[in-house]
Amino acid sequence: MKVGVLFSGGKDSTYAAYLARRGGDELACLITLSPARSDSYMFHYPNIRWTGLQAEAMRLPQVTLETKGVKEEELADLKEAIRIAKRDYSIEGVYTGALASVYQKSRVERICDELRVKAVSPLWQIDQVEHLTNIVVNGFEVIMTGVAALGLDESWLGRALDKDAIRDLEGLHAKYGVNPGLEGGEGETFVLDCPLFDRRIEVTSSEKHWKGDAGYLEILDARLVAKA
Repeated sequence: MKVGVLFSGGKDSTYAAYLARRGGDELACLITLSPARSDSYMFHYPNIRWTGLQAEAMRLPQVTLETKGVKEEELADLKEAIRIAKRDYSIEGVYTGALASVYQKSRVERICDELRVKAVSPLWQIDQVEHLTNIVVNGFEVIMTGVAALGLDESWLGRALDKDAIRDLEGLHAKYGVNPGLEGGEGETFVLDCPLFDRRIEVTSSEKHWKGDAGYLEILDARLVAKA
C-alpha cells in the first residue's frame, strides 16, 4: 500500500513510519501540520520547522500545512493536508503514531474514512515501556524537547532517550503516575537519527525555555551530517 505518515518529528510518528516500511508499505510522503499555538490538541508545537530536515534525511516529500491550532477547527486543516497528499502522491493509507489518545485516533480515522483512505495506527495500546525499548533497540537517536509533568524537570530538556532515561521514566510513572510514553502532552521528543535516515541530524545551537513546572528545548540551528 502507498502511504503517507502524519509526521511531527517525534519518536512515535517516526517509529510508525519505520514500521510502515518494515511491514512492506511504500512511504510516499510525510504529512505535517504546523500549529500557531503551543496548546494544540492534535499537533506538536516545539521544533516542528525542523521536520523538513528529517524529510530530507529520509529523502521523502513533505506536505506541510499551517494551522491556527484551534480545537476542532484544526481538523479541517488536517483533512486538507491528507487530501493534498492523496491528490499529489496517490496515497491509499495514512499511518499515525497514536499510542493512547482516543481523541486523536478517532478524529484521524473519521477524516480518513471521509477521504476514503485507510487509517493505520500500529502503536495503538502498545505497552509503552516496551515501545520505548523497541525505539532504542532499533537504533533510534531521540532527544527530549518538551516536558510538562511532575518529576520531569529542566534537566530532561535535550536528554537522550536511552535505557537510563526509560528506567527513570518507569520510576516517575510509579511515583507520580507520569505516562512513560509521554502521551497527552507530558513530553515531546525529536528524532536525530534512525534506520530511515541516510544522514543524521546534528543540533548545533539550542536554547532552553522554562516557566513554572514546564518547558521546551528550542532548536535554533541544525544540519545533516554523515553517519559515523
